[in-house]
Amino acid sequence: MELFKTYKLWPIEPVKGRGCRVWDKQGNEYLDFYGGHAVISVGHCHPDYLAALTEQAGKLGFYSNAVENSLQTTLAAKLGATCGYPDYNLFLCNSGAEANENAMKLASFATGRSKVLACTKAFHGRTSGAVAVTDNPKIQSPFNKTGNVEFIPLNDVAALESKLSTKEFAAFIVEGIQGVAGIWEPGAEFLKAARAACDATGTLLIMDEVQSGYGRTGRFYAHQHYGIKADIVSMAKGMGNGFPIGAIIINPAIEATYGMLGTTFGGNHLACAAAIAVLDIINKENLVDNAAKQGEYLMKQLSGNPAVKQLRGRGLMAGIEVKEGFEGLRDRLLFEKHVFTGGAGANVIRLLPPLCISKEEIDLFIERFNELTA
Repeated sequence: MELFKTYKLWPIEPVKGRGCRVWDKQGNEYLDFYGGHAVISVGHCHPDYLAALTEQAGKLGFYSNAVENSLQTTLAAKLGATCGYPDYNLFLCNSGAEANENAMKLASFATGRSKVLACTKAFHGRTSGAVAVTDNPKIQSPFNKTGNVEFIPLNDVAALESKLSTKEFAAFIVEGIQGVAGIWEPGAEFLKAARAACDATGTLLIMDEVQSGYGRTGRFYAHQHYGIKADIVSMAKGMGNGFPIGAIIINPAIEATYGMLGTTFGGNHLACAAAIAVLDIINKENLVDNAAKQGEYLMKQLSGNPAVKQLRGRGLMAGIEVKEGFEGLRDRLLFEKHVFTGGAGANVIRLLPPLCISKEEIDLFIERFNELTA
């Protein structure tokens, strides 16, 4: 049997990690400015994280959600206290796509409406409902296409208000920062208009913080930079630092009915142990503040580089749009300078390093970046 082809693979196999660095099978060291696609939040193989997982694995790895699990209630309390939504309810699942699926399903249950409004260039996942609100026809099968989804341009307030005025949408879903599209931020005016329009029309506001959440932008969720609150917030990636876990937090005004949502693996004992450890480390090491501080320093050091056309993003979610002639820079960083980064098309390099990145590691990245662009 062979693996089904999903991604074009780089001929590199990381086999060991520590902090913001990984090593391949040949023993070569790489600086990790990608974090496995924003998943590694507190660093590779953090000792407290390893201890928590190891201890839990030695007790109980899994039992079903038909019985009580105090790890889930501990996680809910810690997340509420950390994220700024202490009165919201928590539903645990396994991934970002699953979180968005359940967010939209819940919004439809709550409003009795069948349509969802999303933004052009959005990416919300690859499962059926999540890919339907993802603006990429290449990954939508005929089965996924539906008349229940409509799109508006990001930051187009007039289009937003016009669509929602029909009062036929259960939810408006928008990323805290569009990641796959190339690090595009919703503006303050747009998000405040979205909150107001949703309130006026009985529409639920879903903030997709799967990539932009968990401290990455220098606030726990990116939308908190603009002083708004969502009805439902989806998250995953950095939540488990590599252990699969996702979640939505839900406005308590949205009534829960037994059986409305469900999951087999969501909120299992190992996943909760990992997520609790991540929150403890984030709080103990002030990693949200570190993301803000180091992100500002990173942007300052990149400004003025001759290869840079535009810098976008916040904190440690940064996009470098490169000028014509530098399209292969991401591959060169990897193969010539041993730096992992992300991409968004041929001309945008995405930087999503662990939140524990240091000034010295940023200086090392800048040194290698400058050597390729001088």
